[in-house]
Amino acid sequence: MTSHATELDLEVLLHRALRATGTSERWTIDVDETWCRLACPSGIRRQQGWKLHVSATAASAPHVLVKALDVLLREESTFKFARSLEQVGALNSRATPRGSSGKFITVYPPSDDDAARLALALHEATLGLAGPRILSDQPYAPQSLVHYRYGAFVGRRRLSEHGLLVWFIEDPDGNPVEDKRTGQYAPPPWAVSPFPASVPLPPQRDKAASGPVLLGGRFSVREAIRHTNKGGVYRGTDVTTGAAVVLKEARPHVDGDASGFDVRDWLRAEARALEKLKGTGLAPEPLAMFETGGHLFLAQEEIPGVPLNTWVAERFRDVGRESYRRDALAQVGRLVELIASAHDHGWILRDFTPGNVMVRPDGELRLIDLELAVLEGDSMLPTTVGTPCFSAPERLVGAPVARTADYYSLGATMCFVLAGKVANLLVEEPAARPAQERFADWLAVCGRMLRLPDGVTEVILGLMRDDPAERMDPAAAREALRKVNPAPPERATRERIRTGAASDATQVAIAGMVNHLVDSMTPADDGRLWPVSTLAGEAGPCTVQQGAAGVLAVLTRYYEVTGDPRLPELISTAGHWIAARVDTRSIRPGLHFGGRGTAWALYEAGLAVRDEELTDRALALALAPLEPTPSYDITHGCAGSGLAAVHLWHRTGDPRLADVVVADADRLVAAARVESAGVSWPVPAEAVSQEAGKRYLGFAHGTAGIGCFLLAAAAVSRRRDHLRLAVAAGESLAAGVLMVGRTAQWPAQTADVPTAPYWCHGAAGVGAFLIRLWQATADERFRDLAHHAAEAVMERATRAALTQCHGLAGNGDFLLDMAEATGDPAYRAMADDLATLIAAERAHRGTHVVFPNEHGKVSTSWSDGSSGILAFLLRSRHPSPRHWMVQQPG
Repeated sequence: MTSHATELDLEVLLHRALRATGTSERWTIDVDETWCRLACPSGIRRQQGWKLHVSATAASAPHVLVKALDVLLREESTFKFARSLEQVGALNSRATPRGSSGKFITVYPPSDDDAARLALALHEATLGLAGPRILSDQPYAPQSLVHYRYGAFVGRRRLSEHGLLVWFIEDPDGNPVEDKRTGQYAPPPWAVSPFPASVPLPPQRDKAASGPVLLGGRFSVREAIRHTNKGGVYRGTDVTTGAAVVLKEARPHVDGDASGFDVRDWLRAEARALEKLKGTGLAPEPLAMFETGGHLFLAQEEIPGVPLNTWVAERFRDVGRESYRRDALAQVGRLVELIASAHDHGWILRDFTPGNVMVRPDGELRLIDLELAVLEGDSMLPTTVGTPCFSAPERLVGAPVARTADYYSLGATMCFVLAGKVANLLVEEPAARPAQERFADWLAVCGRMLRLPDGVTEVILGLMRDDPAERMDPAAAREALRKVNPAPPERATRERIRTGAASDATQVAIAGMVNHLVDSMTPADDGRLWPVSTLAGEAGPCTVQQGAAGVLAVLTRYYEVTGDPRLPELISTAGHWIAARVDTRSIRPGLHFGGRGTAWALYEAGLAVRDEELTDRALALALAPLEPTPSYDITHGCAGSGLAAVHLWHRTGDPRLADVVVADADRLVAAARVESAGVSWPVPAEAVSQEAGKRYLGFAHGTAGIGCFLLAAAAVSRRRDHLRLAVAAGESLAAGVLMVGRTAQWPAQTADVPTAPYWCHGAAGVGAFLIRLWQATADERFRDLAHHAAEAVMERATRAALTQCHGLAGNGDFLLDMAEATGDPAYRAMADDLATLIAAERAHRGTHVVFPNEHGKVSTSWSDGSSGILAFLLRSRHPSPRHWMVQQPG
């Protein structure tokens, strides 16, 4: 059956049902890529209430739809259904969020009485058909496909306390309340259920219970390791022996295909694999398989230790570069032996990744999560289930089972151990550069920066060739690794690393990214001016963080340094798009999520294109009263609003902005908690309740960013108390540093382990403040700490994502700060290394260049997308002020 025909199947059933019931004239139909929506013009519409969901599998969906339509087409309730079997499969995928999985049909009843009546009718009509449990809802009855929850009927959204757009409903007094869509049924307290009492469900194992949960009459659950749509993974105890166990759960009908095969069959396959590997020492010993409440469980021996991906993260953080290189090379040898041994026992693993390998306390490795493993020659069909970056490309398109796919995964896992990550090379269009060539370019940069021994990268590349027939096998890899001299090569000079080709690649990336931003702007779209990824949440459409202001600021800078004739009109259009959507009666606080960050971008755009309407609008926005805020930080709070006001005061000299700066600084003086080691600003309970009392240290949310604003404010106010408090912030950070070798590291919050060295929480953001504090105070301690922060940035560079908030772009901007503050060219050379590393991960799409964000998606946003990356690359080639930072007074 063709893909086109499959898409039409469910719609064909709809039109047959409309003809059969004679109701075609009663309904309006709207179809998009995902949903088919039906509305009865005479029906009553509500904004919120009890809504119904009906689940189905890819196999049962046509039958469920026919039965449900026989009920719904005779009613007046608006409803929708997934328009194709592919969409049904996507809704039931193991990767689907638990709060939205399984919802094949959604019904919006006009009243509570109608909701109860329709639920019964749909339950009776679909009884006995297959479908997964919908975790966000209450089942109408045991084994029913019909579920219900209280929630929004129409798409109403507002900004949450985190500055992200969330769906909301209203309480009986008309107050907005977030309509949370989680993996657990949790109706609001005022919503009285119109449905008959259901048989109680088994207790949720992700909640603390009054006593231990006993599964299979034998296994006591201690804690959840993780929860996904396919089921949970739990730590427990075998009460008959006292041994530690791991319990894996598979929910019925998740990831089901048209034949009825689902994740329970994958778990049975893992049980078979463990049974055949008993006594080999390669994998956990199987203990039992059993069903509870229709869910399938596999109990197996718990392997002490940590997953390999955790081992890499912790070792990168804790031991320093030289020690890590030695440990990683030893681990690479063990990985080769692990794959070779699995193959010697006749097994092809099909999902060999750092998350599926355990590192025991003695350093030995064990295989876990063997649900995709098959015996060589088995009749198991190919599968496209896999792990991006680690699964061989042919595996993800359903190629026949072969050892050579495991060779590719071995190479990728070796790369992860040595470099800290594997490049996420997005598809190019057209595919002019072979993937192995692109990967080799990226790995060559990593190898030079990490000083990997000669020959190691050749082994990785040999294992990961595009053509499976050309891949090196484990025996050849073992032999090649034996010949490698484990001593690192001599340190390459910066001149050798910074080749002309690398500089050209950066320039190509800059030009292609600008093309992408120019061509992807959609001023006719009322909701978004540029496309962004919303997997991590969606901020307001005009903000710096994820909205139009961040992109506009970077394109404005590009125009200022290049004079690109395409940009004046675009900048004007974007500026007026933003100006038409901001409200100057009041603004949210913060630089990245608030109004003054938007005003900053709008003002610079207006100056660049000589548009007084834009600069006037920006000034009005900057002077608008702030909504009440208990937040102190840069991204959401008064420090960020104040920092933007400092910049705009320097630009305009407007005394009203100076008053704003002083007021924000005084608020921070009043809120400061002075302590023996310095000062902190604990998160107030009324800001983010679950964060209450936490003392964050980084730039985005804590002491470093607040101190940076106070330092800038002191230059405006000329008040010593503002400067003293900025210095006290620096003293706190000096007291909280952890030195690992030559690197300075900080935790995200006090009394925690060090975090990654990024702008948001780690060394790059802390260092950006400390180097400015050194400039203001001449205290050499702060410069030295900033230098060691730069060492931390470089030591973990190959492990980093590419973006501003948590990646190389923000880290590179800090290194350029160091170069400008100290005059030492070594820091600019370091920044060039990071620019080269970023450029090596680019993907060409016509005249555009795109990069992956942390989720592997293309996004244009400042914090996690291409505009933030472009800002750093542009600054590395064209020296200019750092975005969203106030320059030190001359």
